[in-house]
Amino acid sequence: MSLLRIFHVSGSAVSAQSQRLNTVSSNLANADTAAGPDGKSFKARQVVFQTLPMSDDASSVGVKVSAVREDDTPGRRIHDPAHPNADAEGYVTFSNVNPVEEMVNMISASRSYQNNVEVMNTAKSLLLKTLQMGQS
Repeated sequence: MSLLRIFHVSGSAVSAQSQRLNTVSSNLANADTAAGPDGKSFKARQVVFQTLPMSDDASSVGVKVSAVREDDTPGRRIHDPAHPNADAEGYVTFSNVNPVEEMVNMISASRSYQNNVEVMNTAKSLLLKTLQMGQS
């Protein structure tokens, strides 16, 4: 593997983790939302990654987002007959977002993002040092 492929691998990972961070932030923003007039509440979304194996084409190596799936876990229901979105039984359905899990996902995605940026910086430094060796 040439040093230039490292930029494709890390760049694809940075892009994928960026999308994961955006999904986590959307989930957290909707953590305490109640079901709308249609009776449907916000469902948490999870990013699914797919690895791209090495081939002759350097741009097709790394990782990509293969899907963004909705979590089918039922939302939490709270009895509050006075709430405007309460159903006939007096229950309000909230989103199924678990803020603790989302914070763990956010930390994991953020660290993965930072690690891949560091990989690119290290590869750049190695390439520059290799070029400097030829100047001596």
